[in-house]
Amino acid sequence: MRGSKIIHQEDNHDPVAFFQNIRTAPLAVTFLKLLKRHWALVAVTLTATFFLLDALWIPLKAELAQHLLERSWLRTLEGEPDAKPWPWADTRAVAVLEVPRLGLREIVLEGSSGRNLAFGPTLVNAQGMDNSPDKVLSGHRDTHFNFLKDLRTGDLLRLRTTSGIRDYRVSWLEAVDSRIQQLVIEDSLDRLTLLTCYPFDAPTAGGPMRWVVTALPATNQNTRISEPQAPSLAGH
Repeated sequence: MRGSKIIHQEDNHDPVAFFQNIRTAPLAVTFLKLLKRHWALVAVTLTATFFLLDALWIPLKAELAQHLLERSWLRTLEGEPDAKPWPWADTRAVAVLEVPRLGLREIVLEGSSGRNLAFGPTLVNAQGMDNSPDKVLSGHRDTHFNFLKDLRTGDLLRLRTTSGIRDYRVSWLEAVDSRIQQLVIEDSLDRLTLLTCYPFDAPTAGGPMRWVVTALPATNQNTRISEPQAPSLAGH
């Protein structure tokens, strides 16, 4: 009896909580029963929600990264020696590549690592952008360098660096096997090479084939195509 009196007194103190407890208990039991009965549906729903959020985050992250890279490039032009796009970045903007015919503009990053390639084309030259006239840029075939498949001989490529603007014309486009030919940077040659994996529609990445676009300075278009400076790749 004393116990019942205590309950009665508690009910008088907080009647709302009492009724909430009465209603919540069966609801919780019912929810657990439904969860147990339809666990597969719940798992599929949670998985689909995860992938949907991930798919929405990827373009948002890419857009934010491009904004930060643009700011990094502007700071570089202003003379900041190590203008990182974000504090923990191990790269910085070193150039801007433009393709007028296609209306494209890509910020080129320093350091050709897989992490940097996720944000834009990268400079392969280890010694820096302005230390060699033979410049090689690399990018992913399904993102930033997907446009390489649309380039034509004679297309204008414009490269903006801290030292000025250089115009190049596409002179060669070819597929090469990286197992047979290796990348060669010749400091005595003035050219711009764009490099990506090939074929563009391959179901998986990481194959041995590469698509190589070689461009020569726009002022040297009288250079014959047969000259040996065409590709930046040489046989083993």
